[in-house]
Amino acid sequence: MSAGTRRQLRPTDVKRLNRSYRRGTEKRLALILESVTGPYNVGSLFRTAAAFGADRLWLAGNATPPTNPKVQKTALGTDRLVEWEEAVPALEAVRAAKEDGYTVIAVELTEDAVPLHQARLNRDVCLVLGGEDHGCSPAVLAAVDEVVYIPQVGRVGSFNVGVAGAIVLAEARRQEWAAAGAPSAP
Repeated sequence: MSAGTRRQLRPTDVKRLNRSYRRGTEKRLALILESVTGPYNVGSLFRTAAAFGADRLWLAGNATPPTNPKVQKTALGTDRLVEWEEAVPALEAVRAAKEDGYTVIAVELTEDAVPLHQARLNRDVCLVLGGEDHGCSPAVLAAVDEVVYIPQVGRVGSFNVGVAGAIVLAEARRQEWAAAGAPSAP
């Protein structure tokens, strides 16, 4: 197809494409937001979690709940599509995720962190994202199974937590779909 004839997919074609990816998705994804207080970040993470089919989201520490009007503005109702628990202690959320069969992986820069593209995410994973100012707490870092980081080449020190969450969720699904043989193009 030449660039001159390229067009956006019709809504029915988008639904068909999404259905084919859903059929190729078996691994469970979850998030723990440890003290993520920015309402637009929380809303963005709910929306991204729903888009990638995350099963559950724990709001740990003093994370802003989706009942906040500013969260709702960004989440666009996606808090109804992802099961979530409000105001649980961070270590309790990590423990609950492990008991539910998830491998719990923090997204943080630590001495033993693995680059995201080398991490094994093609399994049931619960990703922990720390607060905007301080990241994951030392207690959470000690409790998780693994730690990953997102490599960067620019001169910016870190990603916004909503962007970081989107990157790691996308990579987890990409690994799963690549292993299963991604659906064909529309």
